[in-house]
This record gives sequence, structure tokens and C-alpha cells, in this order.
Amino acid sequence: MRRIATRQAAGDDSRINHMDIPALTDEQLTRFRRTPKVLIAARVDREVYDWLRQYGEGYSTRVNHILRAVMARAR
Repeated sequence: MRRIATRQAAGDDSRINHMDIPALTDEQLTRFRRTPKVLIAARVDREVYDWLRQYGEGYSTRVNHILRAVMARAR
């Protein structure tokens, strides 16, 4: 057991036989793809912009997460 635990901790999965795992179909793979993004221009108050930017890069992604949360609550 200790040998197995050591291999797992080291991330050594070289002895795992993957032959029994079926390949994913194209239909299954499409489920894992992100939905395409749409580039938009939006005007926001300077205070809102500064608040979003204070958390670093990725503020437009943060806007998307905020809007998605509001959308989910509205449904």
C-alpha cells in the first residue's frame, strides 16, 4: 500500500491501463466546449469600472460572471 501511495503522490500513473476506456464521441466532446463569446462595447460609470479593475486583470470576465449570476436569479 505504501508503494501505491508513493506512486500516487508522485503523480506516477504509468502503470494504469487506459485501454478499456472508450474514446469520446464528437457529440460528447462538443458538450465540453465553451460557448462562443461576443465582443461588445458597453458604457459603465467610472466608479463601476474602477471597482472592477481593482481586483486585477480579467475585469471583463468578472463582468460576465456578474451578469450571468443576475441572469440565473431572474430565471
